[in-house]
Amino acid sequence: MLYVDIEKRLDRYTLKAKFTCDKASLALFGASGAGKSMTLKCIAGIATPDRGVIQLNGTTLFDSEKHIDLPPQKRHVGYLFQDYALFPNMTVQGNIEAGMHRLPKRERRQKAQELIAQFHLDGLEKRRPETLSGGEKQRAALARIIASSPEVLLLDEPFASLDTLLKLELIPSVRAIIEHFGRETILVSHDIDEVRQLCETVVPIADGVTKESENTENYYRILKNRYQNLK
Repeated sequence: MLYVDIEKRLDRYTLKAKFTCDKASLALFGASGAGKSMTLKCIAGIATPDRGVIQLNGTTLFDSEKHIDLPPQKRHVGYLFQDYALFPNMTVQGNIEAGMHRLPKRERRQKAQELIAQFHLDGLEKRRPETLSGGEKQRAALARIIASSPEVLLLDEPFASLDTLLKLELIPSVRAIIEHFGRETILVSHDIDEVRQLCETVVPIADGVTKESENTENYYRILKNRYQNLK
């Protein structure tokens, strides 16, 4: 289970994020600049809250009162950045193996081959990121993340850099990855259709403040009633 209750002062507002995710897929949904990505960065340890608590499966990742602030590499968090953040000087296989640096070389290679097959990257093993399409980069980045055996998956606007047709093509594969992962997954999005297809629960966030969690379909109906032109 992931538990988040944090505050962080930002330029325009104070981020106040509070929610729980228990072996499910949850969306942080709101407009650009609402504090969604900053919340993920705090969970991952890239940014530090001013106060609060973050716990993951019984381990305290952050606690301002107890002065606990685990470094990112000790949090067992898989973070998919908007630009995918692949290492440009490494091949697809090298990027995937980089997620398993603690394993012996032979085990790394074997597991990388398994992930290459699972993420439909066959034939791309020796390619570098600049030669890949947007969808190929996304799959390679997800494979690298899964290779590190994370306890929670954070997806920061995973379709933001893709055109509409490619996004429609990739959503089912990302949904399959989330289902196969089977653990806590947090998606950041401002697209309610993405949220409906990928997440069971939605936590709305506006001006840095999270609201009560809602079943995704219930929340969609709320939005539809509020904005009659929403399809």
